[in-house]
Amino acid sequence: MRSILISILLGGMMLLVSSCATVPTKPLASGELRLLSINSTEKMEIKIHVPFEVKINFEADGKPEIRNACFYWAGDGPHCFKVTDVDYGSPGAIKVKLTLTRPGSHALESYVVYTREGKGQPTNIVSTNLRALQ
Repeated sequence: MRSILISILLGGMMLLVSSCATVPTKPLASGELRLLSINSTEKMEIKIHVPFEVKINFEADGKPEIRNACFYWAGDGPHCFKVTDVDYGSPGAIKVKLTLTRPGSHALESYVVYTREGKGQPTNIVSTNLRALQ
């Protein structure tokens, strides 16, 4: 009897976990832009005071005007940059050059400001970890 109860409980837990893992994210609202991820496109190590490129992947309803990409790193920011390199593919991508000024590991967080219904609208925040060498 005890093994049957354990089997039922484990089966229920598996069903609950698998159903939560497959729940789709809510659909984009009209004109919305949602960030998916951020990473460095550099193949080599990142060095302080040397510009490196980051790529922010996004999904969007249409082609909203992207104003700025803003970043926090090493507990400092936001540092916002005008965006000039945007690919509206699926997923879309924004590329921005950054320069770190302190060596060590840094959590890099980013959000984008875009135009929606005539107003500046911030996106969600995405993050990655970077290591800068001297």
